[in-house]
Amino acid sequence: MSPTVPAVPPASDPSRGSRTAAELATQPECWLRAVRDHADFAAALPRRGERVAVTGCGTSWFMAQAYAALREAAGEGNTDAFAASEFPAGRAYDRVVAITRSGTTTEVLDLLGALRVAGPGTPLVALTADPSSPVLRSAPHVAVLDYADETSVVQTRFATTALALLRAGLPGGEAAVTRAAGEAEAALEKALPEAVVEAEQWTFLGRGWCYGLAQEAALKMRESAGAWTEAYPSMEYRHGPVSIAAAGRVVWVFGDAPQGLDAEVRRAGAVFAPGAGIDPMARLVLAQRLAVAVAGARGLDADRPRNLTRSVILSEPTV
Repeated sequence: MSPTVPAVPPASDPSRGSRTAAELATQPECWLRAVRDHADFAAALPRRGERVAVTGCGTSWFMAQAYAALREAAGEGNTDAFAASEFPAGRAYDRVVAITRSGTTTEVLDLLGALRVAGPGTPLVALTADPSSPVLRSAPHVAVLDYADETSVVQTRFATTALALLRAGLPGGEAAVTRAAGEAEAALEKALPEAVVEAEQWTFLGRGWCYGLAQEAALKMRESAGAWTEAYPSMEYRHGPVSIAAAGRVVWVFGDAPQGLDAEVRRAGAVFAPGAGIDPMARLVLAQRLAVAVAGARGLDADRPRNLTRSVILSEPTV
């Protein structure tokens, strides 16, 4: 962040004191446990050369996007990410991975049931937080990350811990997640710039796997603070969205920014928040803190966002 922007010290910023804040602060510990757990679940994870689909809803879908891009970039094989409701019927995959915190989400359970019928030989893998949820009957391979479950409606640590487990299975992934955990510890103590907390609008950008994280950061701001937020691939920002850059608005980047973008954003009067030099997962922790801080500054309860529940259950699922 720009050193010229006054900062809200961690001890006094509005992100402290909520359940969500307490849960998101445990992420470094959860990620390290996921690295340790990886060895026990490695046989069920996608193998090099497999054509893989990753699916989920909401936050889980954005983690699926991030993992899919990471896996392809690592040369491990074609990897697609879909919202569970938009999974392409009839398309064949060597393995399907579903991310679902509650294990009760209707679209995920319906999809897994349909896949069992359509392709009974396709390995189905699920990551969940509830050891008693229906998803344990829907997929033969299930990683239960109950230590990362949340009481808050808003997802933070489960989602990133699921991503940490999947990332640990990629070449160099265990070391990368371990480094990210250390950087996340520092992000938990980093001051939030006052101008960023008090802005009226936030746009999150990222390239490759960082785009999924940008989508998730924007969702956190909408869920927790009812904020005007958007997310785009970094190179797409100048193809229209830059028109909203102005004083009182923020452009927050995950990973390296396209050359010249910082100057363009600042010329428009907006705050440019660069993301280079920090692991994008650790940067997401900072964005989660920002969402809770903005909610607190607006007098909103980040633990209980309006119109949201922990799981979307549309009908009695078939398992």
